[in-house]
Amino acid sequence: MTDMTLTGPERVGTIQSDYMAQVQRRRLYGGMVLLIFVVLMVSGFTVADERNAGGFWEGLHNIGAYPADVLSEAWQKRAELPALVVKYLPALVETVNIAAVSTLLGALAGLVLSLLSPRGLARWPRLIPVFRRFMDILRAIPEIVIALVLIFVLGGGPVPAMIAIAIHTAGALGKMFSEVAENADLKAVEGLTSTGATWAQKMWLGILPQVAPNYLSYALLRFEINIRASAILGFVGAGGLGYELRNAMAWGPGRFDAAAAIFLLLFGTIVLFDQLSSRMRNRLTEGGHA
Repeated sequence: MTDMTLTGPERVGTIQSDYMAQVQRRRLYGGMVLLIFVVLMVSGFTVADERNAGGFWEGLHNIGAYPADVLSEAWQKRAELPALVVKYLPALVETVNIAAVSTLLGALAGLVLSLLSPRGLARWPRLIPVFRRFMDILRAIPEIVIALVLIFVLGGGPVPAMIAIAIHTAGALGKMFSEVAENADLKAVEGLTSTGATWAQKMWLGILPQVAPNYLSYALLRFEINIRASAILGFVGAGGLGYELRNAMAWGPGRFDAAAAIFLLLFGTIVLFDQLSSRMRNRLTEGGHA
């Protein structure tokens, strides 16, 4: 701390020297953290490259070989692409349905968890850490791990994928929803409390009207993510467009045109829903037009 007995110029000089010492210390700590990060990245890459079936640098020149084969065969059979797109539309609908249902179920579960976990609003304050750790667990387990376990129990199909994505969505949205609820204005809640309202009534009438636009915005953003997740889970036998893409890619040459058609469908769907949800989120949160 600065000595209060010092005169004005001396005090200013001491403050400046203390400030520069703190800046240098922060720079030193920042440089050490950056150095540790670089060392970990280099060592991790080295270990992964050694354990890989083929070296990264040795196979780097082949990185464009597979896309080139797919595009070449798709171009040769470009007249068949419209028919293939129509053929895989039911699988696309299944993928979108998986994402929609899992988002709905996950958002409902996240809504309940978000109202039970924020400080100052929770029904049982002592259980706040329990609900928060529960959401952490739901987020920590990857969807593909849950899907693999459910496929072993229930068999292949869209149901395991839907449950797996819904579980992860509940944890992710529950955390985001609870943070929004914690920042809500409590004046309405205090007014309802003075009238003898129950906890459920305070949440329904005092909190949800304030946070509904943000909740819907986050849910729409999660829906975009879940479309991608449902397509990825198809690779492990969870149905949908990803399952068809895995079969087309595993077949190899001769089915690359089907893989190209599925890529086009998936890319177009993600872009479409991204644009639609972005416009809706913008209207909900800002009242503007994208």
